[in-house]
Amino acid sequence: MAAMKTVAPRAVTALVLGLAAAMLPHAALAANRFYGIVRHVSTTNIKVENPRSHETLSFEMWPKFDRIFSRDGKTTYQMRDIKRGRYVEVIYDQKAFGLRHADTIVLY
Repeated sequence: MAAMKTVAPRAVTALVLGLAAAMLPHAALAANRFYGIVRHVSTTNIKVENPRSHETLSFEMWPKFDRIFSRDGKTTYQMRDIKRGRYVEVIYDQKAFGLRHADTIVLY
């Protein structure tokens, strides 16, 4: 009987979390990708322009952001390696209030 008391709340919690995740929009669950040319970069922000659509997006970054990789993922870079005019891929998520947060930057 004691085992039943601990299993039931866990099952209910798992069910509630599963239903909540199913009700979220698909975009909130998956990371987004944006490709383009760096137009501005600072320690907390990067702006990238897609040369085809001329759309420019801004991405927030945490101080000491360090998730910068080469295209093949074998080389890591530092923030100082990101320069204006460099082609990049930004993998990001979009949280509440519409803020885009860069998770990873890939240098091409």
